[in-house]
Parts: sequence; structure tokens; C-alpha cells
Amino acid sequence: MLKVQLKNISKSYENGNFAVKNISFDVDDKEFVVLVGPSGCGKSTILRMIAGLEEITEGELFIEDKKVNDISPKDRNIAMVFQNYALYPHMTVFENMAFGLKLRKFNKEEINLRVNEAAKILELEPYLQRKPKALSGGQRQRVAVGRAIVRKPKVFLFDEPLSNLDAKMRVQMRTEISKLHKKLEATMIYVTHDQTEAMTMGNKIVVLKDGIINQISSPLELYNFPVNKFVAGFIGSPSMNFIKGKFVDELGIKFISNNKTLKINLSSILNQNYKLYLNKDIILGIRPEDIYDESNNANILHQEKINVELEVVEPMGNEIYLYFQIEGTQFIARIPAREVPNSGSTKNLFLDLSKLHFFDAESELAIR
Repeated sequence: MLKVQLKNISKSYENGNFAVKNISFDVDDKEFVVLVGPSGCGKSTILRMIAGLEEITEGELFIEDKKVNDISPKDRNIAMVFQNYALYPHMTVFENMAFGLKLRKFNKEEINLRVNEAAKILELEPYLQRKPKALSGGQRQRVAVGRAIVRKPKVFLFDEPLSNLDAKMRVQMRTEISKLHKKLEATMIYVTHDQTEAMTMGNKIVVLKDGIINQISSPLELYNFPVNKFVAGFIGSPSMNFIKGKFVDELGIKFISNNKTLKINLSSILNQNYKLYLNKDIILGIRPEDIYDESNNANILHQEKINVELEVVEPMGNEIYLYFQIEGTQFIARIPAREVPNSGSTKNLFLDLSKLHFFDAESELAIR
């Protein structure tokens, strides 16, 4: 069974700086794993080390239980799709897709068969005799993917392949790559800084920051149970709201923000573990979609009402973003678009207490 394993892999440079440090994770056969994180977190470096384009400083890389640290890129049977397409402008689509096969001395009949199979899968058959300049961005990206498919590699690597496309085309290509994964039953490792791409495409997501893995989980696990404040804020759009405060025991445990503007009775939802944090600095987090207005709070069992002044109101079509402040901290609520309130008006909003997240203020680790 095909499996890619990274065991305690690090990449450092002569100045002592680390691009990635002590990275370990597995990619199972036919799995779609996404590496996600902000720019400079090391995700592309990891992909390049898997491809053999970047030397591994420490650790071991296995493909099909075979250590490949010292095996050249061409002998790893891995295909990589780059952000900039890397197409030859003087060649047709057919020639671009066939080029790698010609270098490997495939016969003409096999080349025709593989290119036409890939073109059919990617709906590129009408464009095989065109050159890249006559194609749209999405079509060029499909050609780059086709060039990888014809090689029939063990593993597909994607390095931010949709970054150069407009928003509408990104959504379309995202769907096409997901369908391609199912159709080919291939093992894929995909790098992106876009958490929406990660959440919608990956079976498993590896969240990175500063060259270190913060969490490896399924999309829903990441969203509902982030292990720390960074993951909580990075996953989800708009980002999670945060505010500092303390747990206090006032006839039941309450969260009180630093200036006591926000005071929430939590006795009905907290377990005994939270008592360990009494009178210690903590951070409360709540996602914008877990703040409701009067139109959609009726079925929420545990809720807290807050009255806020709306600074900015953004109608988004089927929903509205409301921006307001609590003690100088910017909050966003995401509510259904039943009516559009005015900027500067006051409004009652309701926090869903069952959806609150808490983090240690010093370590920023989640409090369970």
C-alpha cells in the first residue's frame, strides 16, 4: 500500500535558521492531505523536500516504506503542479502534456494514449492544438495538472496551484481537483495559505506556523476543537473573535472581561476542569456565526444577550456581517440577511454559550 511518511524532518540553513522543525505526519494511500498556514510557515519547503527538490537536513522520508532521502527527484515517481503553471509557451497543449513522456523515451502510441486520456478527464480535448497564450488561466492550470496525470505518478504534489486565478475560477478549479482526486483514486498532498481551500478539499489538514505543526485533524475537528488560539483564529472565515478576561466564582463560574463590560454566567456549560483556571488570565473565543440576532436565536438553549453599537454593516447577499467593539476589541457577527440594520445603531445580539472557546492567556492552548 502506498504511504508517504515524514519522520522528525527538519530543514535548516547555514545561518542556523529553521524553515521547518521536527515535522512528522503520514499520508495514507489515496488520501488528500492539505498543508495550510500563513506565508513563510514552511509548507512549500515540506512539499519540495517530498519531491526531492530541497535537501532534508534531519529526519527520514519514506514512500511505500522505502527511505528516499538520497533518491533523486526523477526516481521518486512523484508529479508536482506549480503555482505558475510552468508551461512551454512555444508548445501546444498536447506537446506540453507529452513532453515529460518523450524525455522518458515512451513510444508514440503510449504517449498519444496517455495524453488523450488525461485530456478527456480534464475536458481539454478541444484545446490540444492550442498554445498556452490562447488559453484562460483555469485552462492553463488544467494543462499543468494534465502533464502530471500522464506520468501516472505514485503521489501528486500541488504547490498553491490556484493562487494566480480569480475568485470565481479558484472555486471552479477547487471543485475540479477534488473530483479528480476521487476519479483517479490518487494520493495527493496540497499546499495552500487559503483556509477555505484546505477545509473544502482535504481529508486531513496539517496546520503549520513558523515551521512547526500546530494540529493535524479532519476539517470539522479543526473547526470545532482547535488545540490553540492560532488554529482557532486561522481556521474559519471571518476569523474567530477573541477577548481577554478571567473566570471568577460568583455563585457559579462567570467569565468577566478585563474591564467588566462583558460578564457571562457559565455554570450551565463548564466542567470541573475550568476551576483550575479561576482568577487566571484567559482568552474567550467565539466565531462570528455563533453570534445571533433576534431572528435566529430562538432554539439556542444557553445564550447571553449583549447590546452593542454597530460600527460597520456589510450586506453579503444571503448574510450580513456586523462589526462592533467590546472594550476596544473588534468583534464580527455573521447573521442571516433578513433586514439590514444601520451603521451607528444599537442592536441586541446573543452569544451561543455552547459554542464558546477558552484559551490559556500565556500558552494560548485550548482549555477543555
